[in-house]
Amino acid sequence: MNQELMLRLFKSIEGEPNDDIVKVAGVIIENERKRGHHKLADRLSGVLKRNMQSTQSLKGELKTIFGSSVNIPVDKRKNVPLAVEIPRDELRHEMILSNSVEDKILRIEGEFVARERLAHFGLKPRKRILLYGSPGCGKSMTAERIAWNIGLPFLKVRFEALISSYLGESATNLTSIFDAVESFPCVLLLDEFDFIAKARDTKQDVGEMHRVVNILLNVLEDYKGEGIIVATTNLEGSLDKALFRRFDDIIEMPKPGTAEIEKILKATLATIKISKKVSLKAMAIKMDKFSSALIVKIANDAAKLAVIEGRNVIEETDFINSLKEHENYHH
Repeated sequence: MNQELMLRLFKSIEGEPNDDIVKVAGVIIENERKRGHHKLADRLSGVLKRNMQSTQSLKGELKTIFGSSVNIPVDKRKNVPLAVEIPRDELRHEMILSNSVEDKILRIEGEFVARERLAHFGLKPRKRILLYGSPGCGKSMTAERIAWNIGLPFLKVRFEALISSYLGESATNLTSIFDAVESFPCVLLLDEFDFIAKARDTKQDVGEMHRVVNILLNVLEDYKGEGIIVATTNLEGSLDKALFRRFDDIIEMPKPGTAEIEKILKATLATIKISKKVSLKAMAIKMDKFSSALIVKIANDAAKLAVIEGRNVIEETDFINSLKEHENYHH
């Protein structure tokens, strides 16, 4: 086997000493030594050792994180939790993003993983992220994907519980949720939070909302926890400019281009056959400017039409009928 190919293969090996894949890797290293390829054997051994150390380190870190717990505060008047924890196996983490957005999300994840190394140089990872874009473009899913990839618990703030009609209680609720996660590393999602963070100079604004926005500015700025705060909004222009300055990264989530739409269709329909007469590229062009959520819905509905009619293959008519059904959603 080509040496570079073998090195690439070894870099993908993860596991513990007793795992079969690791044992097989050990046998390969010994065989290379017997053949007199000592330099290659040493390189392969070094790669395997580093992989094993990083696996153990990650497992230890996850044990620390998941071994801890958080007491999610409740609204005292309604006795409703202010946030909900979504179990790891329910996180939506398989996403198709444009290359530019993917690079930005990978950078956030990479900085979190390298936070100790960054600290040696007096640098801090991005902790406060704002995702903005039209509905259905994957803002919430992106937050879940970040939590999945970096191995942190995922909490979603329940704004319907947090916002109270009683003077001062909304601000108290907001402070208590941030206090709770200060010592609990997690990804905290402030989903569609624009309705409490509207520009403070609007005529509709009331004193209570004004106070809540001020508290939000303060808790975001003062957050010193080990986790990541992700806020999402549909309308960039509706947010207070002072709020924007509190975020370490502001990322626009655009609607997918035709290349991404084609990938979304393939991923969504991976478990069912698609007729060779169907051009996914042509379908992607028809769905240009559609949101990711709508594309997934159209694909799933096309599959359902085929299955209901007793076919195990999606035909072009299934896509056309599904598209017609959802034209009203897009327009």
